[in-house]
Parts: sequence; structure tokens; C-alpha cells
Amino acid sequence: MSHQADKIETLPMTRKEFEIALRAKGNFYHTQHPYQIAMYEGRCTPEQIKGWVANRFYYQISIPVKDAAIMANCPDRDARRQWVQRILDHDGYEGAEGGIEAWLRLGESVGLTREEILSEEHVLPGVRFAVDAYINFARRANWKEAASSSLTELFAPTIHQNRLDTWPTHYPWIKAEGYQYFRNRLTEARRDVEHGLTITLDHYTTREQQDRMLEILQFKLDILWSMLDSMTMAYELNRPPYHTVTDQRVYHRGLSV
Repeated sequence: MSHQADKIETLPMTRKEFEIALRAKGNFYHTQHPYQIAMYEGRCTPEQIKGWVANRFYYQISIPVKDAAIMANCPDRDARRQWVQRILDHDGYEGAEGGIEAWLRLGESVGLTREEILSEEHVLPGVRFAVDAYINFARRANWKEAASSSLTELFAPTIHQNRLDTWPTHYPWIKAEGYQYFRNRLTEARRDVEHGLTITLDHYTTREQQDRMLEILQFKLDILWSMLDSMTMAYELNRPPYHTVTDQRVYHRGLSV
């Protein structure tokens, strides 16, 4: 009986079962983090919103770096031709400002200056470490595994829509032009999901591969959750790094790790 059970557990999931298992990981998406919930419910202070925007900027500028790493490891021309759109979406191109510029305008809309956002002076060490781990994974991993790590996009349209639905009411002090990034990602994320999901469902065909992919997706979820844990310490509990010895933001920046 035990041998039969072990055999069943090693059988690969069907394509549909695998997609269901991937989507079930949405239960651990950072929409469930108390910091995100507080933002939806209008309980965040202006400083907490600013802190989130400033720290999240480091993630935003790292996305095209991550995508370039995936492309550098990818020998499939057709895959590269589709994947490059992600870089253009964030870096922009002639006639389109791109997601990074849209995020800078969000920062200005919540009361940050462009200069302080670009300086990365607010980026917490825990956020930086989490994002850098993601970039380094994309550089070292098989390109298909790195591409599949982006599948948290399965759950992203909901989080962007939630912000558009709740922030204007809860935070009337945020300038309306700051919301364009979220509007853009409603369409872009859905398009990106189709490509990433196809790569994943096509590539992971054995049970061992499928289980590994679920761990990779959990790794990405861990990154997003850990970023918010760092922000919780700094902006909700008022315990930023080195708070026992200084009120200055002395943490490192500008290092490539």
C-alpha cells in the first residue's frame, strides 16, 4: 500500500492540475500581508505610504535587470523576442515613458522628491537583500526556471485593481496622476502571465520538475513577503535598522552584490 502511494506521489500532475497548483500559491501572495491590508483599508499614514513607494522603487528598477539576465541565458530567439517587451515596459522607449518613470511620478504624487527616490536613501537593507536575491537567482538559474519565477504575475492584476479601487478614497492627498503605473500593469501583467505560464506548463513535465517549480514560486513569494516585513519593522513598529543607536539612514547603498 505504501509503495503504491509513493508511486502515485511521483506521477506528474496533468497540465491542468499543475496550473491549479500554481494558482493555489496565490494564497501566499503579499496581498495577504498586514501591511498591504492596511493600505487597502486606509489605515496607513503618509509616512508608511511614502516608505512603501520608496522601497518598492528598488524592486521596480531591478525588474528589467532581472529580465535582461533571463534573456542573456536564453538561447530561444522566439522566447527572447517576447520577453524583451517586459524590459521595454519598465525602461520605456520612444513614445512610452515606461514603468520606472510612472513609478517616479507615483513617488512625487505621494510627496517624495524624484531626487530622494533615485538616491535610494530610503531603501531598507532587508528590502535590498530580498531584491538582490531575486536578481542573482535570475542570473544563475536555467532561463526557464528564472522565467517561471515571474509567475507571481498570476496574482498581480488583483493587487493593482485593489489600489485603484481604494486608494483615491482613503488617501485623497495622493495626486491622481500617480496612479498610472497601476493602470498600465492591469494590461501588461495579464499579457506577461500568458507567456510565462505557457513556458512553465510546457517545460515542467515530470513530478520532480513540477515540485521544484512550486518551490521556485514560493521563493518569489518569500521575497515579496520579506520586503513587507522589513517595511513593517521600519514604518509600523518604528524600528528601522540601527534605531537603537541612530535616527540616521546609515544603511548601505550602491553596492552590487
